[in-house]
Order: sequence, then structure tokens, then C-alpha cells
Amino acid sequence: MRTLRIRTLAGLFLVAGVISWAVARLWDSVGTLPGVPVAAPIVLALIAAVLLGTALNIRARLRAQRERRPGAKGVDPLAAARAVVFGQASALVASLVAGLYGGTCVYLLMYKLDMVPRQQQAIYAGLAVLAGIAVVAAALFLERVCKLPEDDEGNPPSGGSAHHPRRRTTH
Repeated sequence: MRTLRIRTLAGLFLVAGVISWAVARLWDSVGTLPGVPVAAPIVLALIAAVLLGTALNIRARLRAQRERRPGAKGVDPLAAARAVVFGQASALVASLVAGLYGGTCVYLLMYKLDMVPRQQQAIYAGLAVLAGIAVVAAALFLERVCKLPEDDEGNPPSGGSAHHPRRRTTH
């Protein structure tokens, strides 16, 4: 399983932001721009909290297992892999969503801050961007917690090629 690249996530964020800004400008010129839901930052923050909680739980269990504490529960590799996949999918979607709200927020800040409802929408959009960034950060932390240690003897990881080593996470 390949790790997420920050460059890819940032690219998704920027592309979605530019498209969102352009669509918001076009939409507002022909009609009324739809509002930013209050639930957007709340849902993203909840996803970030779940990812962070999962990462901290797995990290604590791995540490207890490594230190051979009595009664330490091991980490099921399949459960760790599922958590990483959930984190990666969440990070990709959060990058797109944060970009969409970011573009809308920039448009509102540039052109529409004269009305109180638009000021509130800009705040909600800005909070959604921050919550989306929190999702990405929590997903990257989860991925790092579940990462397999590098092979010190120079042997490629199982399933990998000696010519193209990959950073891998638990599978």
C-alpha cells in the first residue's frame, strides 16, 4: 500500500479551490450563490477526531505490545490496514472538500462581505477548510503510526521490487 503524498493532497486542494472560486463567481453572476452549510466544518471535525482517536489507540497498543506489557492487546494487521485505507480515503476527500470551501471562502471574502449572511458563510467556509486540514493531518498521522518498519538488511519488502522500493504501510 502506498503512502499519501502531501504534494498530491495540496494539488487536489488547489485545483478544487480554483474551480470552486470560478464556479462561485459564475453562479453568483447569474443567480444567488448557495449557502455554506453549518454542518460542513462539524462533520469534517468529527472525521478528524475519529482518525486521531484511531491513530492514538493503535499507537498505544503497538507501544504496549513492543514493550511486552502484561495483558497488552495486539493490533490486528487487517484492522490496521482498514484504518489506513479509511484515513487515506478521508484525506483525499477532505482535500477536495476543503478546496471547494476554500475557493468559496476566497470568493466571499473578495466580493461579498457587505452582507451579514455572506459574512457567516465565509466563516463557515473558513472553518470547513481548517477542519479539512485537520482531517488530512490526522490521516497522515494514522498512516505514519501504521507504517511498517523499513527493512534494514536491504531486502525488498514482500511484494516489492528491488529496483523500485516503495514506502509501505501495514497491509
